[in-house]
Amino acid sequence: MTILNVPDMSCSHCVARITKALEAENLTFKVLLDTKTVEIDGDEAAVRQAAAALDDAGYESTRA
Repeated sequence: MTILNVPDMSCSHCVARITKALEAENLTFKVLLDTKTVEIDGDEAAVRQAAAALDDAGYESTRA
């Protein structure tokens, strides 16, 4: 599991947008608003795919 920090995630609307973007990529993940993180379950390619999907949705991310 890899954790991505998503500092601009601030509300349930953000969680919904992020969830929709990652579901479209068929990734296994968990979005945690309280810590402003996304847990990605997968290999390095899945993490890169998730980071790209977050970027496309308007959210910058960094590894925790």
